Amino acid sequence: MVFTRIAIVALVVGCLAGCAGSVAPEVKRLPERVELSGTFYRGQDYQSGPQVLASLLSQRGIVITPGLLEKPLRLPGAEAQLQQNMQNLAREYGMVVYPLDSQLSALLTQVAAGHPVMVRYTEGSSFWSEPRYAILAGYDRQKQTVLLRAGMNRKELMGFDGFESAFKAAGGWAVLIQKPEQIPANVDQQRWLNAASDLARAGQESAAARAKKALTPQ
Repeated sequence: MVFTRIAIVALVVGCLAGCAGSVAPEVKRLPERVELSGTFYRGQDYQSGPQVLASLLSQRGIVITPGLLEKPLRLPGAEAQLQQNMQNLAREYGMVVYPLDSQLSALLTQVAAGHPVMVRYTEGSSFWSEPRYAILAGYDRQKQTVLLRAGMNRKELMGFDGFESAFKAAGGWAVLIQKPEQIPANVDQQRWLNAASDLARAGQESAAARAKKALTPQ
């Protein structure tokens, strides 16, 4: 009996160690726990897209509400173009839309640096599911959970594996909505310059110039 108990304990410890070891090395180097603050508008209309975009624009100092975004996003009616339209609209407000790689480590690196991430993930089950937009605003490396601000929930916790699966099922799309002077962590300079060029094409030449200048060491 004693031997059996010891074997069970060893098995549990081994499983826990295996789970801890599944975290990517890049994630292990990040702070253990992060939770970003900031404005969050609750709501589930249009996959929560206007609510999430309004939240992020508000956090960048723009006075806005989700309702004010519906008309420029051509809602209702243009739900199929929502992802692209939100990026276009963010640029019209002078923001740099910086795309991120689809690895969890890339997303958490930005959160650890203080940058909330706009993500798209699939919510639901095998019987029913739909895409939804959310703000990735925190994580707990020890518990292997991410913190999403999504829909009606200011604090929705998901395990690393569950989030990665739901995130990739919706296309692995994630972006930062940054002021021109807010350089992302581990910035890919060419990607930032491309994003600045997109900003210029949206008619925001002055903001685009500031974004490009922000890359130059002072």
